[in-house]
Amino acid sequence: MKGCGKDFIHEIEKIFSKRKRKLIEDLPFPHAAVLVPLFEKEGNCHILFTKRTNHVKHHKGEISFPGGVFDQDDVDLKRTAFREAFEEIGLRENDVQIFGVLDDIITISDFIVTPFVGLFPYPYPFEVSPVEIAELIEVPVRTLLDERSSGEMEIIKDGESRIVFAYQYGKHIIWGATARILKQLLDLLPSQDSAKDKG
Repeated sequence: MKGCGKDFIHEIEKIFSKRKRKLIEDLPFPHAAVLVPLFEKEGNCHILFTKRTNHVKHHKGEISFPGGVFDQDDVDLKRTAFREAFEEIGLRENDVQIFGVLDDIITISDFIVTPFVGLFPYPYPFEVSPVEIAELIEVPVRTLLDERSSGEMEIIKDGESRIVFAYQYGKHIIWGATARILKQLLDLLPSQDSAKDKG
């Protein structure tokens, strides 16, 4: 996949503007929001993931996007995504260009999550919260579009084995809500055929 410059942004904004987003409004679950952060590195589009520490309340040690639960002081869910991204990795709202919102999803912990997709400049002076974030993971989009990177995989959660749909990047396995959000985005991205060129 080529970089995520102006042509890419223009094309994906057009894709988002033409699709109707699926909302979940009729369930009594708390709302949350995440930021799906894209950036260009060495001419290729990347997605930034975080690995959660074992100190957080939910989803310990899992790969996720920056985000969290809607706070009563938040103006809206976009503000939630920006606030959490700043708290977790030091990514500032003014440095992110939002160009789309994906469908709401429900997590296994019963949160309704709204994913905002945006682009930030790279390299970036991240300030990572040691309490919440164990590691930042930069993944090329073209790698995720390779069919060999995704499928049914076995994971061990709370001592139990389960088979889930997941993406694998090196030693990292992306599954659960993050994988479902990621699949939504990858299915929408323009020029997927060229992205699968292994050259």
